[in-house]
Amino acid sequence: MAILKARFESPMGPIVAAAVGDAVTGLWFDGQRGFPAAASEWSTARSSVLGRLGNWLEAYFAGDNPPVDFELAADGTAFQRRVWAQLRQIGYGQTDTYGAIAKRLAAPGQAMAAQAVGQAVGRNPISIVIPCHRVVGANAKLTGYGGGLDRKEALLRLEGALSA
Repeated sequence: MAILKARFESPMGPIVAAAVGDAVTGLWFDGQRGFPAAASEWSTARSSVLGRLGNWLEAYFAGDNPPVDFELAADGTAFQRRVWAQLRQIGYGQTDTYGAIAKRLAAPGQAMAAQAVGQAVGRNPISIVIPCHRVVGANAKLTGYGGGLDRKEALLRLEGALSA
């Protein structure tokens, strides 16, 4: 199936989204780490799922917490998908830490490194919707975001997770 793409404007800069069939498969700020080099070969065409994503982004950047009413299909390893599922559990305006996520994902009696979670978070292909910006370091320190720490901070401020 062909990969379709759409470009959206946001208060934080242009965003490129990708979809296959009825599922969103990617969402990146221009210049974001992890943006696929092959994106130049993707088709730009009308897509109902990309239209719904565009409406979602518009509502989100207006300060709303819209429900995700479209399918997400993030391609990754089983571990990455488990981490991304944890990210979707972090509420709007809330934050979580890499260490806390690692503890929840660790098998009983075993430890998991926060760094492993951090690597999976950093490979999240559907930023904002799978809210990797809501993960902070120990002591609520802002660390790592493929779109840049300035955008991470702006997203958290938009959601009310950081005071002005």
